[in-house]
Amino acid sequence: MSFELAVWHEPKPITKEYAENVYQALRRGEPGAATAHPGVATFAGLLPEAEQLSPAHALVTVDLERADEVSGEAFALAAECELVCYDPQRGLVHNLGPLGVDPAMEMRTGDGMIVVNPDLQLISDALATLSPQNPFMALVVFGEHFIQTSPEISGYELEYRDSTKDLMFRTHVPGLEAVQDAFTEYATGDRAFLDRHEWRRV
Repeated sequence: MSFELAVWHEPKPITKEYAENVYQALRRGEPGAATAHPGVATFAGLLPEAEQLSPAHALVTVDLERADEVSGEAFALAAECELVCYDPQRGLVHNLGPLGVDPAMEMRTGDGMIVVNPDLQLISDALATLSPQNPFMALVVFGEHFIQTSPEISGYELEYRDSTKDLMFRTHVPGLEAVQDAFTEYATGDRAFLDRHEWRRV
């Protein structure tokens, strides 16, 4: 079983639904599905697992057991080459922006995805994939702080840690939107979510 990623250029951020439509059009070989971009050849030349299929797009195909190893490198390299990267297995698109305030921030998911400096829409979309197969998600700035969440029967457990102050807090929120808001605020340097919820120290 194989794992696949597709890369191409977009002049502005796109939704995961738009990315899926482009991806399917590229697979069908439809002309004009994406615009030629020099970053495609650069990307394919730098990542051994990538194959340039047209001046407009390339595919990354690896065995499933190597997906986590290769995908992190592919996500980062696509951004360097000014390309979006679409993950059809998860139904998620990695845009070039808008980004959070800390380029060292990592997004980690329970199904093995690790993304350095993820865009804000990816963060929100990835939270919507939480499930028994993807049981947690975290944004981490190592050595400083992190926020993480996992689904519960009646909502979500939400945790925040300030490593510099050795403080850890936990709360329960009933809906996904509250989690998405908290993660977006964390990524952009806003800590309003700390005042909006009732926390207990752990």
